[in-house]
Amino acid sequence: MSGLAVEAAPRIPRRALRFAALGDSLTEGVGDPVAGGRRGWAALLAAGQCGWEFRNFAASGALTLDVVEQQAPMAREFEPDLVSVVVGVNDTLRRTFDIRHIAVRLDTLYADLVGNGAVLLTACLPDPGAMLGLPGPLARPLARRQRAVNSVVHALSARHGAVHLHLADPAWVEDRTLWSADRLHPGERGHRLIAARCHALLAERGLAPGAPPPAEPEQPPPGAAASLYWLATAGTAWLARRSTDLLPQLLRLAGDELRHGVRGTAVRLDLHAADALAAALAAVAPVPDQLQCARTNRSGVPGAACAAAARSGSGTTPITG
Repeated sequence: MSGLAVEAAPRIPRRALRFAALGDSLTEGVGDPVAGGRRGWAALLAAGQCGWEFRNFAASGALTLDVVEQQAPMAREFEPDLVSVVVGVNDTLRRTFDIRHIAVRLDTLYADLVGNGAVLLTACLPDPGAMLGLPGPLARPLARRQRAVNSVVHALSARHGAVHLHLADPAWVEDRTLWSADRLHPGERGHRLIAARCHALLAERGLAPGAPPPAEPEQPPPGAAASLYWLATAGTAWLARRSTDLLPQLLRLAGDELRHGVRGTAVRLDLHAADALAAALAAVAPVPDQLQCARTNRSGVPGAACAAAARSGSGTTPITG
């Protein structure tokens, strides 16, 4: 109205950015022990950002179902601005592995987090068979499963606008200085590298103005003796737990590998996995180019990333936010 002063709305300071980390032992911090417990890449990332509020809801052994049913409700109460979801390796180590169920769960979870205003941070991961150095007939079934999980994470990360980190490249897997004594989790150096790469992607979006974590570890990397000690103690228990669930099925899958290899028809196993992946993608995001790629390319990488992977022969291609 003319002649009347309009009082400016009060300036409400924005609260600190809240970062919630969801996932399994990788995000929980296994491989990066500190006084009083574990630290891990997510805590290292948060520590360098002034004013961030950080909560780690990740738990060792978590499956995608555990993240959806147990961790996500706690994270929602925290009302985070940034949420990392890094999960799926443990699903590949279960006889109940079903890529369609994984895809539906992750799609629902991603949509819920983004719908509540959070920025989503995801990552694809190397397969455990490669990390453990299993023989080919045992490693290949696990590799197919992990490729399928990574393909789903790639596709859904693009669909939901996630900041996505690629951690399945050979350089990452083969650099043993990045890994802990158990050969399955990053050591301190590896956790620092993951944190630094996440920081770089977030900084590109203006979400991480603080400094990245220092690259050099505070503790020396584990030696051969530490690896042997882990295998004789915690490693034996880990393998025993997995054997009761996965080993009978894995041995059957290895038998299939050998039989198909002798017959010269091993490609059928890859095509069967690709068809399962295509069905999973159709259940959550029926985009024609993704489905066609999943059916025709044995790498299992959907969409444009699939074509790039086919040209390079790598089997996986990063999508970096």
